Amino acid sequence: MIPPIDPEEATLVITDFIKTYITQADADGVVLGLSGGVDSAVVALLTTRALGKKHVHCLFMPDAATPDNDRRHRHLITTKYKIPCTTIDITPIIDTYTTVLGKRPPKKTLANIKARARMILLFTYANQTHRLVCGTSNKSEMLVGYFTKYGDGGADIQPIGDLYKTQIYQLAKYLGIPKPIITKPPTAGLWIGQTDEGELKMKYGTLDQILFGLECKLPTPTIQREAHATKAQVERIRAMRARSQHKRRFPLIPKLGIRTPGLDWRSPVQEG
Repeated sequence: MIPPIDPEEATLVITDFIKTYITQADADGVVLGLSGGVDSAVVALLTTRALGKKHVHCLFMPDAATPDNDRRHRHLITTKYKIPCTTIDITPIIDTYTTVLGKRPPKKTLANIKARARMILLFTYANQTHRLVCGTSNKSEMLVGYFTKYGDGGADIQPIGDLYKTQIYQLAKYLGIPKPIITKPPTAGLWIGQTDEGELKMKYGTLDQILFGLECKLPTPTIQREAHATKAQVERIRAMRARSQHKRRFPLIPKLGIRTPGLDWRSPVQEG
């Protein structure tokens, strides 16, 4: 069983991490993509707690497939908490890619293009304002590779990357995120009707229990029992985690020197 988090402690650890990292980088703040979903809402509140609102800027980057609920919930978060946010419609960017390619890409290829277009805009804004890009991916997504490499996975820091999705809901309630944002089905809005759990073919509650069992190196029968899952489901998630390792790593480098970047040349993430 996944132990419940202490939301007060988690908030303290994450805000201290953000503050220390941004200070060490001598950056003026962060920019993050606000989607209208619970993960980005949690990160928006944590960054404002850590840095103050004037050092946080959000980009809302919809296209034709963005659900109306996400548009409303983006507005709800930014107005309720008075967080600066700029809206940039990425439809013209996606149309340009389609024109250059000569035909419309397959659905999942197009979804990855959207995620990478948003990443480019985030880093462009960060470069122009001397900020860092703050990611909004959670541990569940990261462990099974449910993110776009150099898309939503492209960020300078991932403050909630060690919290499972079900733990994010606990933190969201503690932070006072509006209930409609917490209770709506999670979606990346990459195509009309798309949902996270539909693509994953599994509820986040089940997924998180399986991942936690794998994290603790529990025997498969124990994971099945704790997660109320079949052996096939456990093995599918185990395989997804293994296949997606490349998305969580610095690009591999053949070792020639004494210490190699991304392998055994390690510097502290934080000092102090």
